[in-house]
Amino acid sequence: MKNNKRLLVTMKNIYIKLLIGFLGIIVISCKNNKQLQLVNNGTSNYEIVIAENFSNEMLAVSEELQAYIQKISTVKIPIVVENKVATNKYKLFLKVEDFNKNKLKIKVEETNNIVISGGSEIALKNAVYEFLEGYLNCKWYTPKVEDIPTQKIISLDKNIDFEYQPNITTRTVHSKLFYENPEFAAKHKVTTNAFPYYVPMARVHTFNKFLPEEVFYKEHPEYYALRGAKRLPTQLCLTNNEVYKIVKDSVASLFHQYPEASVISVSQNDNQQYCTCEKCKAIDEAEGSPSGTMIQFVNKIAADFPNKTISTLAYQYTRKPSKTKPLSNVLITLCSIECDRSAPIEEKCDDFSEDLKGWKQITENIRIWDYTTQFTNFLAPFPNIHTLQPNLQFFKNNNAKWVFEQHSQNPSELFELRSYITAKLLWNPNLDIEELITEFTNGYYKEAGVYVKKYIDLVHKKIQEDKNFFLFLYGDPSQAFDSFLNPELLKQYDSFFNEAEKVAASPEVLERIKCARISVDYAILEACKKGISKDFQLVIFDDKGNKNINPYANEKLINFYETCKKNHITLMNEMGFTIEEYYNGYRKSLEVATIPNIAKGKKVTLLTKPKKYANENPQTLTDGALGGSNFYANWLGFEGNNLEAVIDLEQSNNINSITTAFLQVTNHIVFFPKSVSYYYSNDDINYTKLGTVINDEPLTKTSKINDIKYFKLKFPNVSAKYIKVVAENMKEAPYWHHAAGLPSWIFADEVLIN
Repeated sequence: MKNNKRLLVTMKNIYIKLLIGFLGIIVISCKNNKQLQLVNNGTSNYEIVIAENFSNEMLAVSEELQAYIQKISTVKIPIVVENKVATNKYKLFLKVEDFNKNKLKIKVEETNNIVISGGSEIALKNAVYEFLEGYLNCKWYTPKVEDIPTQKIISLDKNIDFEYQPNITTRTVHSKLFYENPEFAAKHKVTTNAFPYYVPMARVHTFNKFLPEEVFYKEHPEYYALRGAKRLPTQLCLTNNEVYKIVKDSVASLFHQYPEASVISVSQNDNQQYCTCEKCKAIDEAEGSPSGTMIQFVNKIAADFPNKTISTLAYQYTRKPSKTKPLSNVLITLCSIECDRSAPIEEKCDDFSEDLKGWKQITENIRIWDYTTQFTNFLAPFPNIHTLQPNLQFFKNNNAKWVFEQHSQNPSELFELRSYITAKLLWNPNLDIEELITEFTNGYYKEAGVYVKKYIDLVHKKIQEDKNFFLFLYGDPSQAFDSFLNPELLKQYDSFFNEAEKVAASPEVLERIKCARISVDYAILEACKKGISKDFQLVIFDDKGNKNINPYANEKLINFYETCKKNHITLMNEMGFTIEEYYNGYRKSLEVATIPNIAKGKKVTLLTKPKKYANENPQTLTDGALGGSNFYANWLGFEGNNLEAVIDLEQSNNINSITTAFLQVTNHIVFFPKSVSYYYSNDDINYTKLGTVINDEPLTKTSKINDIKYFKLKFPNVSAKYIKVVAENMKEAPYWHHAAGLPSWIFADEVLIN
């Protein structure tokens, strides 16, 4: 009886196992019915099929597909032409088909054949990369860092039927990662240069190239803009018929020189000094915008070259649309340079939003020139990532087929991440931005990515909480020291990167983290220069009251400099201010900060009026905070007038040197003073001149764009209670400068008296 029971139990268990196995076979069978296997355990029953009359481009893209499938599975699927296919093989077709040139398709047919196609060879290449990334999970984070899965089986859903046509058809991210690495650019479907299809010599701001001031101005001032009562070579007079003839001839010559180019820029110089002569003014008033004369002029040029595209700018004074419609071969490049980057353009840049909508009503050819970094401080924290997607969606929805996202080109804050996600959103503005950021931080920074993501999340959260902050392309981190870069937050950001460095499991990942943190380190260095709290100072005092360099600031400076050098980061801003110059200048600041200065904290009385910057606070000159490379960074500014200041030393002191620092940013009309004179007094009535320091580097066309200069005077000992500083302003920009006729600035910082 017991044996019979055991037999029944055994048979029951066998039956259950058989039933489970049978059901498993059914499940697997159902699953397999929905899947096809491109590769299975070292073999493939597929071949890649290309057209019999294949081009080099077609062969190259098929070899790229073949190579990545081999990287994933070790299987090299053969490439064959259509007339040599094997009858017993499934087909992976690569085709250029007769539909929109930007459209792509990926489809699995009922026969289990796979068709990857595009309306052009470029679209086909995009389709192949879309297949590799979307269906085989390949990721390309930088030119040298990719994440390619390794697996013995590559399965695909049999129901794949994908097609996509990007709204933005010419996509550019201003990043050397793409410009210097065409293969990487292809994977992200962006251009390999800033101005594809353009004549190389005429891409933007071309008026001064067509009619150079050095050639024409002396004999023909009437070719140029009337400003007040004087003709100045700032812009062209667009109602002068001789100007039209010269530009037309120049355009013809350049197209002849570069026959492969299809676009040329006929566009204003980079200033707002347009012509106000009687004829130009009348047209602009009738058109409701200075773009009126521009569009009428450009239309005349475009009519002469009907088979080419004439690009022009809707930029600053020409941004508002004219009443005259651009011809069909005129490309309007609309620029968003003035916009606040702390929020999406539609929320905080009403004027630009309305202008884009206005251009949409009169033209189908719109190119957006957008900006995504701080050009005065490439390496500063610039929390605008949350605005990229809504801005691109806004551009797409308003007829922009061509978008140029001007990043720094050179390395900047989170450069690799920004390049990656901007390219992704240009291709598809509806992608999930949070998923993109997480995908990149986890893929590129690996185990440390969670801490980089914490920094990104927090800095963006804090700027969105500060509704009044204007995140400006030409701003400075010092503007945010009471906002998203306040002392407590700087310490928090610093701690995130400290944790990231601790968990980095390889030297490669550790170096990526060090590179990612340079923006926070830079903000901390600037915070120390300004002395924003007891934790962020250039100097500290020992128990005996002696001033010493703050080791925290010194360590940050060394790490910042060494990381930049190791990663070939060379530029601080668009003015050509180098890392080397910043490092040497900061060393000078550390030296200056430790020098005894009897003027520090002393009362300053201004005899001339400053304007706008440093809150117009005279104490900026003696507050102990040292100015940086940008005019927002603790500099007292004077527009068109001299600096005259008196410093009350409170009691008579024996002194023998006075030094004042001045800033130069020539493209923003900030020039060194012509001279600086120093005077002393003991009654604040009768002053004796100590001497004058002449600027030994007067302004020229080749002057350094961004610089700091110390005007130091040494003299025999005198006893003085009051010191007067007089810095002579150039008053206005020279005639050859883009701001000719406008008042020039001088910016002064710390006065050092010993």
